[in-house]
Amino acid sequence: MTDGTGPLNGIRVIDLGRHQAGPRCAQILARLGAEVIKIERLGGEETRYHGPWVRKQSAYWVQYNSGKKSVSMDLRKEEGKAALRKLIRISDVLIQNFRPGTIEEMGFGYDVLKTLNPRIIMVNISAYGQFGPYRDQIGYDPIGQTMSGIAMVTGEEGMPPIRAGVPIIDRTTALHSAIGTLGALFERNVSGAGQSIDVCLADSGYSLTEIPITAYHGAGTEPRRGESSAPPSGMYPCKDGWILIAAGDQHHWPRVCSALAKPEWLEDPRFTTRHERSKHAQVVKQAVRELLADMTMKDAIAHCTRYDVTAAPVNTIRQAAEDPHPWERRALVEVPDFLAGTIAVSGDFWHFSRTPASVGSTPRVGEHNEEVLGGLLGYSADEIARLYASDVIGNSHHYDTLPG
Repeated sequence: MTDGTGPLNGIRVIDLGRHQAGPRCAQILARLGAEVIKIERLGGEETRYHGPWVRKQSAYWVQYNSGKKSVSMDLRKEEGKAALRKLIRISDVLIQNFRPGTIEEMGFGYDVLKTLNPRIIMVNISAYGQFGPYRDQIGYDPIGQTMSGIAMVTGEEGMPPIRAGVPIIDRTTALHSAIGTLGALFERNVSGAGQSIDVCLADSGYSLTEIPITAYHGAGTEPRRGESSAPPSGMYPCKDGWILIAAGDQHHWPRVCSALAKPEWLEDPRFTTRHERSKHAQVVKQAVRELLADMTMKDAIAHCTRYDVTAAPVNTIRQAAEDPHPWERRALVEVPDFLAGTIAVSGDFWHFSRTPASVGSTPRVGEHNEEVLGGLLGYSADEIARLYASDVIGNSHHYDTLPG
C-alpha cells in the first residue's frame, strides 16, 4: 500500500477498472502516492486468474494492481451501491473502463457523481470513447494498433500486418489517463470543481502515428515500411544476437563513416544527404553487416560507442530481465507477495528528489473491506458482518484466490 511519501499523498482514488488500461492508470496514481481503493467483484477481478504465473501468483494481475487496497463488493446490490456512494463523497478520483453507457446504467454516471461530490474527477476509459462513430463497439489493445495504422508501418515491405508483442496501446492510454487526472487535479485547485475525462484506446493509437498521418493528410505522402529513418538505422546481427543502431540524422553520418573506416563516403554523392542515403540504403547496411558479423553484441556496442554512434542490445526477454539497468534504476523492484513470497513489479519511473514514489504489494481479495467500510465509511462491526452474510462483500477467506 502507499506509504504517505509520494506527491499525491492525500488524494483518494476509486478504481473500478478491469483488465489493463483502467487499472494501470490507477496504479500510476498509486505509485505517485495516492490511496487507491480497488472495488473488485466478489471473488476478485478476473485478471487475478490470468497467467503467466509466478509461484501461484498472476504476473498479469500484480503489474496493474500492486500498491492498491482491495474491497470486494457486489455493485449489483443496493447495499453495495450505497457503500460506493458514501466512498465517492470522500474521494477525489473515480476511474472506470466499462463499455460506454454501462456506468450510467449502474447509477454512477458523471451527472450523479458530481451531485454526490462536486470535486470528484471521473476518468472514463474505453475502446473508442464516450462519443464518436464507433462508441458502442467493444475493443482491446490491438484495435488501437490496427485502426491507427501502426500494424501496417511496422516491419518490412511485403510482410503481413504486425502487432507489437506488448500492450503498447493500453499502456499509452493509461499514461494519457493519468496525465489527464493530474491536470484535472491541478485545475481543481483553481476552480474548486471536478470534471470528467474521456480517454480511449483508438485515440492512443493515433497519437503514435501522428507524424505519418499528418504527412498524408497534408501532402498525400504514405510511408514505406522499414524506411522510417535513413540508414544505417536498424537492427543488425552479431555473433551472439542482435544490436540496434540509430544513426539516421545528418550529423551522425561522419561518425558512421569513421566507425565503418570509410572516410571517402563523406564526399560520395550517394550518401551526402538523408534522402540519397535512403536510396542507397542496401550499400550502407551491407557494410554495417560485414563490420559486425564477427563481433559479439557487447563488442559491437563498444565499437559504435567509441565513435559516438548510438547502439543498444536487441534483448530477448531473458536478457532484458537480467540486464542491471531496470533494477539499479528501480524501474523494476521486488516486493513481498502473499502468494509468490516476493515478486517483481514495475517501480519508480520518476525519481522525485523530495517525495519518492511508493511501490506497494498486491492485496488479497477484499483485504481492506473492514478498513474502508469501517474506518473510512463508519460502518459498525455488525453492519459489516451483515454485508458479508448477505454476499454484498467478500474476501479471501470466502473466495479462492489461487489459479486453477
